[in-house]
Amino acid sequence: MIDKEKAKLNMKVQWAKFIGVTVLYLLFLVWVKSWLGLVVVPFIFDVYITKKIKWQWWKDAEGPTRFIMSWVDALVFALVAVYFINQFFFQNYVIPSSSLEKSLLTGDYLFVSKVSYGPRIPETPLTMPLTQHTLPVINTKSYIEWPHWEYRRVKGLGNVQLNDIVVFNYPAGDTILTKPAYANDYYNMCYGYGEDLYRQTYPNAPSPADLDPAQQYEYFKTVYAMGRNYFANNPVQYGSIDSRPTDRRENYVKRCVGLPGQTLQIKNKIVYLNGKANKEPDNVQYTYLIKLNNMSIVDFMAERYDELRKDLGITNEDISSLSRLHGYDVDNHYVFNDAILQQFDGYMPLTKRAANELKKQKVVSAIRQVTDKDIYSGSPYPLDAVTGWTRDNYGPIWIPKKGATVKLDMNNIAIYERPIRVYEHNKLEVKGGKIYINGKQTDRYTFKMDYYWMMGDNRHNSADSRYWGFVPEDHIVGKPIFIWWSSDPDHRGFSGIRWSRLFRFVDNIK
Repeated sequence: MIDKEKAKLNMKVQWAKFIGVTVLYLLFLVWVKSWLGLVVVPFIFDVYITKKIKWQWWKDAEGPTRFIMSWVDALVFALVAVYFINQFFFQNYVIPSSSLEKSLLTGDYLFVSKVSYGPRIPETPLTMPLTQHTLPVINTKSYIEWPHWEYRRVKGLGNVQLNDIVVFNYPAGDTILTKPAYANDYYNMCYGYGEDLYRQTYPNAPSPADLDPAQQYEYFKTVYAMGRNYFANNPVQYGSIDSRPTDRRENYVKRCVGLPGQTLQIKNKIVYLNGKANKEPDNVQYTYLIKLNNMSIVDFMAERYDELRKDLGITNEDISSLSRLHGYDVDNHYVFNDAILQQFDGYMPLTKRAANELKKQKVVSAIRQVTDKDIYSGSPYPLDAVTGWTRDNYGPIWIPKKGATVKLDMNNIAIYERPIRVYEHNKLEVKGGKIYINGKQTDRYTFKMDYYWMMGDNRHNSADSRYWGFVPEDHIVGKPIFIWWSSDPDHRGFSGIRWSRLFRFVDNIK
């Protein structure tokens, strides 16, 4: 049967196909520097020339076997093609939150290029296509951890540039609690719960701010261990403690505002690099305290303000924050004083243009940006040190660069411990105020990778490097090229399609 099929073929055409496909495949192998792939060449030869293997044996079957296998064949081919394309060339990414508004909006679907920075060879190659880490419905891992390959990146078209919008794996996602509600907050929860437990156990212990750096290190080490033990002992409520490989961690998208080797500092909300102010994105947002002008929140949501809200990019999520103005809560997370509570109705994320337009249209009678003194914004990175830094006044902090050496001491070990120990896989210990790396006392470390500093354009509503630190180069996924679809979650159907954003290039969004 096979010989009869082969006899019908034009072998000149078959040889041309074989040579063309083989050349393309060999060029791909040269690109990814993986000669193990040569084992596939004999099979390509068989498909086009010898035809010894009956690849589509099911075509000779009858009844349901042929029908079922035809669908299986098509499905397997589609999944393999999608896996290959997503791994080495591009993938789809949807903006899930407002951290980059108003540059990228919730509901924007991005075409993300892997080639821009060079695709990574997969660390966990055996994974279900179109999933990141979890299979839907059955809620189990979508990947197999063996084999696990070491990080290697194929040469791309360029490197991450300052102010690029970048998709990357969430660095703090290496350890998780398996209950979905707590999956992304493991370290914050460990330190938060641990500190509460520590205070209950040692009510008269001094504040960490009153300790020297070596004592602080031991304090936070104890706090973290107490928090971790708490979660380990309560799996019913929080799930078990698990880990994820680098390429299976959540995908985040932020703007790169700091490059390897630069010293970054945030002063009164402005990012400085090596002492020079970095240009803010055109659509940067901050949170403003607002007093509506003789109207209620319901009035502001009325139809007559639809066009104004749409023009300014004010969403229902933004407006809902207007009703959440509080005084002190039990954790001192909100510190609005009585004067603020009397003067303002609430707070809302706005661009400078939106804030000015609301004043111009007389929608608000009072408006000003929120400051560090107004509201607690969470513990900044590093979580295991008292720095006095906040989201609006942070650093200075030096961003590690491949091949560069940093001098280590108890004043900065908390900043660089995670890159050294977790990202670059060294054993790091502190004993009696002395630092040991891989068993040897040292006061220096030379980094093996480049690191980046990522922040959202919605500066007061973004979980970014200010809270979980550096993004290592092995976490970089790709560069968004254009928005291929955009739908407003506040509207359904055709009215929710943002036509003006379709096929808009991300590089044009500054």
